[in-house]
Amino acid sequence: MLKKLKRLHKWNAWLVILLAVSGVLIFVPAFRTALPQIRLWTKELHIILGVISLIPVLLYVPSALRHIKHIRRNRGQLWNLFIVLFVMAGWIISGFILWQHRLFTPGWNNAALFWHDLLSWVGIPYVIFHSITRLRWVKRAGFKPLIERQSSHVAEPSSIPTRLTQIQPIRRSPGERLREEARVNRPILSRRVFIQMTLGVLLAISIGPYFYRWLKRQFDFGGTAIDALIPPGTEPIPKVPTDASQMIPAPTPLPESEPPIGGGAKGRFRIYTVTEMPTSRAENWTFEITGLVDHPYVYNWDEFMELKREVQVSDFHCVTGWSVHNCTWEGIKLSALLLAAGVQSDAKNVKFYSGDGVYTDTLSLEQANMDDVMVAVMLDGKPLPKTLGGPVRLIVPKMYAYKSVKWLQAIQLIGHDEDGFWIERGYSKDAWV
Repeated sequence: MLKKLKRLHKWNAWLVILLAVSGVLIFVPAFRTALPQIRLWTKELHIILGVISLIPVLLYVPSALRHIKHIRRNRGQLWNLFIVLFVMAGWIISGFILWQHRLFTPGWNNAALFWHDLLSWVGIPYVIFHSITRLRWVKRAGFKPLIERQSSHVAEPSSIPTRLTQIQPIRRSPGERLREEARVNRPILSRRVFIQMTLGVLLAISIGPYFYRWLKRQFDFGGTAIDALIPPGTEPIPKVPTDASQMIPAPTPLPESEPPIGGGAKGRFRIYTVTEMPTSRAENWTFEITGLVDHPYVYNWDEFMELKREVQVSDFHCVTGWSVHNCTWEGIKLSALLLAAGVQSDAKNVKFYSGDGVYTDTLSLEQANMDDVMVAVMLDGKPLPKTLGGPVRLIVPKMYAYKSVKWLQAIQLIGHDEDGFWIERGYSKDAWV
């Protein structure tokens, strides 16, 4: 059984390492920006590895009870086993929900993403700590002081009482003698324990503040003294971020937006981008409607602010699993913009261009004319900051967020079908939630 458990432990360790590396790469914004195609492959690899990680867990189950009985007196090993099984089970269950997010409600997906992140923040440092402290050189370093002290505690023959010299000594193996010496002469703080404590403190100092920042953002609890440890420039992202470079004049919210009729957005936006966020300025900002239309338009900021706006409440869903509910959007209905431009009969699709010069996407005319598709300028009574795609972004509530083009500055009516940025990189063209 021990040989089987060692093999399972080895394979499980390699899988966890690969899952950790691929998961971190998916999480890192720079990887998304610089290598979006490779990021998509990495995501698929992460899912495959997650499915494969089920195999060692399932193979372990038949031996679990015997293993627990074998180590029941070693509380350290027993707790380590329970922690690892809990983390692995949590990863697998939450990962499956995120993988098959279409089968679950947004509430389930949000909860799964929260637990997947939480277990990653806790589990990855624990696995690193567990792995390093069990390396052979660390183990040898931990017991070295005990071995070195063995010779200094062997009694000299002359010091043994005469009446005891006639007693036949009990024969013990070198290993038994070493363990006996360890029990008698164990130092208060062995080198192994010192290394473990040092690694634990270093991990806590390096990762703890970021974990606290993430946890604070999730639960929105008040600050404490630990805030002083958070590196500068890593303040929590509010529900509706503010942006110093707002367009002037800023849009004045309609009565339905302030206070927001939706009661305020419920949840947290995760900020993704495939390029550097563009900074817009009112003096050179334009919004174009061109292509197969009777009346092409080029609006400047002042003219765009004069267009009739409406208010709607809808949910915002990301394909990665998170959602923000009850968003009060204010903006211009896309169908109203298309009606004013006069769509020609040979137009089939609507193409949207981001102000970053890179991101594009398309909708069919039927999709573009859905009543809740909006060119938004405000969220919950506040101008859209650039972190959320402002000053103007597309909102398509019935589709996942990668169809809602940020920093929208141009709309073109075309007579053929085209794939958008993420569609070309493997995302489903069918983006219905």
